[in-house]
Amino acid sequence: MKILTGLDEWRRLRGSPEWAGRPVGFVPTMGALHEGHEALLARARAENERVVLSVFVNPTQFNDPADLAKYPRTLDADAALAAPYADAVLAPSPEAFYPDGYRYRVTENALSTKLEGAHRPGHFDGVLTVVLKLFNVVQPTRAYFGEKDWQQLQLVRGMVEALLLPVEIVPCATVRDTDGLALSSRNRRLSPAARALAEAFPRVLRMAPTPAVAVAALRGKGFEVDYVEDHDGVRLGAVRVGGVRLIDNVRL
Repeated sequence: MKILTGLDEWRRLRGSPEWAGRPVGFVPTMGALHEGHEALLARARAENERVVLSVFVNPTQFNDPADLAKYPRTLDADAALAAPYADAVLAPSPEAFYPDGYRYRVTENALSTKLEGAHRPGHFDGVLTVVLKLFNVVQPTRAYFGEKDWQQLQLVRGMVEALLLPVEIVPCATVRDTDGLALSSRNRRLSPAARALAEAFPRVLRMAPTPAVAVAALRGKGFEVDYVEDHDGVRLGAVRVGGVRLIDNVRL
């Protein structure tokens, strides 16, 4: 497995005889990998001749600078987890990915304004812009996204369709801990007490008869609730516990 930080170095590898013309599976991440990412990599490995992992903490999708500063950066551990599955890890610098200073960006003006978009202004502009850049650089056959980030998945699918991008978006089921909490890089920031409380989040989403009942139940347990809403047969929620923001969704 090769670890590449330069785009020119990556392009030389991508155009080599060992890669050209072969199906390429791509798993875009911000690092701090866990078993959920590993499941994406395993599926990509099973379905493609070459697999690429990107590790890039994308500054444009953070509307809170403190949140960006606290995001874990664990490239060595990420590479170790990816080694059985990936042929290459792409870990570029922000300067390489934003030579324009983020003057050019992708904007969607409907779904991206709701849910996460309503609480994190500009978040999905950053997500869609970096995903488009990654697709242009990696040139994948298939790209793998977890269903935990349901809204992101729908927006990426929509962008691929709207911009006529030659990549198949492959959704992958949310991987959960034994108590039901969705695996997330943010979970490692939870204190023991907050982690013990967090397992109630997906259970309340699943069991409550309505979003309003879910909100009341979560607040009663001590969560700060940004939203709980039902869309297209999916219940989505965002909460804060112990100062850490978590999102999840369940099928109704």
